[in-house]
Amino acid sequence: MVVRYKNGSLTDTEKAIVKALLDKGWRNQDIQALVNIGRDSTINSARVTEVKKDKDILPASDELVEFFKIKKESYSSKTGLNLFDHERLIRAREAMILAVQIFNSPAICFKTEVFSMLSYVAWTYLMHEYYERRGVRIVGKDDRSLLLSQIIDRQDCPLSKGVKDNLRSLKIIRDNVEHKMLGRADKKWFSLFQACCLNFDKSIRELFGEKLTLSHDLSFALQFTKFDFEQASTFNSYEIPGYINALDARLIEGMTESQIDDLEYQFRVVYTLDSANKSRSHFQFIQPESAEGKNIRNVLVQHKLADHLYPHKPKDIVDAVKERTGKDFTIHNHTQAWRKLRVRPKKGSLQPENTNKDYCIYHVAHNDYTFSDSWIRRLVDEVSDECKFMEIKSFKI
Repeated sequence: MVVRYKNGSLTDTEKAIVKALLDKGWRNQDIQALVNIGRDSTINSARVTEVKKDKDILPASDELVEFFKIKKESYSSKTGLNLFDHERLIRAREAMILAVQIFNSPAICFKTEVFSMLSYVAWTYLMHEYYERRGVRIVGKDDRSLLLSQIIDRQDCPLSKGVKDNLRSLKIIRDNVEHKMLGRADKKWFSLFQACCLNFDKSIRELFGEKLTLSHDLSFALQFTKFDFEQASTFNSYEIPGYINALDARLIEGMTESQIDDLEYQFRVVYTLDSANKSRSHFQFIQPESAEGKNIRNVLVQHKLADHLYPHKPKDIVDAVKERTGKDFTIHNHTQAWRKLRVRPKKGSLQPENTNKDYCIYHVAHNDYTFSDSWIRRLVDEVSDECKFMEIKSFKI
């Protein structure tokens, strides 16, 4: 994300650059255009005039001016990222793009191995950037950076349970690359890799902005042979070495059926072989957040509301929100929040199951409610905004 400057004011460095450019005979509008590249809060011509009149501002050296110009020319018009300021995010995107391109290449056999290594690096860079921007030290005294496996075990990690499960499996595969031949597993673990890609794109957009999506950089792979459904359905039981099956078993060791069915853990596709004319495709890709997408998801998980999707009790929610926001958030505030945002019914409701399933479910067996990771993220956003937090605290229950 581009650094924001309040009220369009110039930094001390920019003032020195502007003074140097004025001394070189640059026009106000040309200086203004250069300085505004990559800025969210742009300056107007009056800021340049102020520098021109201020005799106390010393001009920057020629070297600093040239570097300033080079840096301004290094912004991507598509993503808004700068080669000097956002190197980690640029490399995170490139690592994932390379992982997908190599996996999709018909000329490359080293697919599972490369994808597991490069995608793991992409996720590591992504989460390092997330924590560094929040002031969390990512390099220890031994000069080793925080491991991705350590990051996903942190309480303040913003990733959902399904995404974390997917990354844990990816690590197991990556750790076996140098010890075993994994080529036969390219198709076997395709669903894990597809989920990894979708999770990465969703996470980078949610954490750093929609402009960083990879959807414009990657397209569907083309193939020269007809898709063989029978071949696809029997592949997992055909000529797979024992060590790959053993490794596959390790990926889901200790996981529940609901965790394995989670679309963020491994991707599922529903094929409908209805008739279609030449202008229509047999394959339709549906946005998961759409009404149709949610119905499909319900079919895929057989309408089971898995406990692991809603693991948090109210006290867990309060502790997590306090830690992530630094605000004094209480159980009473939590009650005010779910009442105000209509997440669950009041106590004693005749229809206690009528909850917002994005955030909460009702357990008939023990007559209580638990909440999802999404609810924590929603509350963190609400509480971090002082006006919204005041609205919650003033809500009468």
